[in-house]
Order: sequence, then C-alpha cells, then structure tokens
Amino acid sequence: MSETGAVVAWLTQDAYDRLKNELEYLSGEGRVDIAKTIEAARAEGDLKENGGYHAAKDQQGKMEARIRQLRQLLETAQVGEAKAGNGSVASGSVVTVDLAGEEMTFLLGSREVAGDTDLDVYSEKSPLGAAIAGHKVGDTVSYKAPNGRDVSVKILEAKPFTG
Repeated sequence: MSETGAVVAWLTQDAYDRLKNELEYLSGEGRVDIAKTIEAARAEGDLKENGGYHAAKDQQGKMEARIRQLRQLLETAQVGEAKAGNGSVASGSVVTVDLAGEEMTFLLGSREVAGDTDLDVYSEKSPLGAAIAGHKVGDTVSYKAPNGRDVSVKILEAKPFTG
C-alpha cells in the first residue's frame, strides 16, 4: 500500500518491460493498423450494415481501453524483485492457503505479473486478497464471500513470485 492507502501494483522488471513494450506497440503501430482497418472497412460502403467497420471500431475501443489500463498500471507500479520471504502475504507473493478445506496456490497481485505462468491470480482488492494481505503463514482469517457466507482461510505458505 502507498502512503495514501491505495493498493500499489507490484511488477517484476520483466513484467514491467513486457507491459511497456505492449503499450508502445498499441500506442504506435497498433493504432496505425486499426486506423487502416477502419478506413478499409469504411470504403466498403454503407456503415449502418457494415459488420467489418463495426468490428474494427469495437476493436479500436478495446485497444484504447487497454492503453489506458497499461498507462495507469505502469505509472503507479512498484518495480523490482520481490522482498525476501518473511512469511508475510503481500502483493507479489505466491500464496498457498487452505480455503474451506481445499488447498489452493495463487499469485496475489496483478495478472500482468503472472505473464505466461499457469498461476491463478487474485487481486489485493478481491475479498480473498484483502482478507489475507498483511497476514503471516499460520494465520487463519475469514472473509465474506459474494454469496454472503463467511469463508475461513488458513495461510499455509507465502513466498516471493520469481516468474
């Protein structure tokens, strides 16, 4: 968390570089490519019934949203290696918990950090993430699930994500 209480996204240097490259592509060549696609579809005629045009405009909207998301993430991210594992759960931790009798392992943080790994990702803002953040291995906490039930979670392991 930052001094203002806002959750800070933690990124490895590799994740930061990968996301920065994606942002540069989308902001440059990606925008040029989608503009060409829109122009080609526009040249096909009647825009009311032009599926290619509407699909390209929809793709452009999604791309612009991703650009905004990446800019915000990269501007506020904490970049570096994960802190030495002290058994405390923090953003960038790979956490193993006993969740209502089932063991599960996931990354606490942003899916962008996980990259191409098979890890499930839970945000620090999710009910589960908010419940375990700041707690230590061995702690048992509970949170209210979306269905209104209290769910018990025992933290079994917390270690830095290494990619």
